[in-house]
Amino acid sequence: MKFKIDENLSPSLATMFEAAGHDAHSVVQQALGGQPDERIIDVCSREQRALITLDLDFSNILTYPPAKYPGIVVFRLPNQAHVTVEAAIHRVLDLLPQESLTGMLWIVEERRVRIRD
Repeated sequence: MKFKIDENLSPSLATMFEAAGHDAHSVVQQALGGQPDERIIDVCSREQRALITLDLDFSNILTYPPAKYPGIVVFRLPNQAHVTVEAAIHRVLDLLPQESLTGMLWIVEERRVRIRD
């Protein structure tokens, strides 16, 4: 699967997805930092990449209907420490073989993952 790591996450997190056999790029690495949310999600759609983000705006299904996109993963965590985000990514990677992300919104919390279509 292909992923885009939003600018509010460390670009180094892409290596976790790559180590699991996925293709991952960072918004920062592609010089898209500072672009509006609409531009970021459009690039994800064109590249067929699921977006990985801390930006809660992407969890608004009226603005970003999941069915229109290759997948959106929003981390809603108690803190944004690197170790907390890494643990959340591990949960995502563990869930991918069992659940489809395409056209879905995954909201990853500390103790659960909510999946919406």
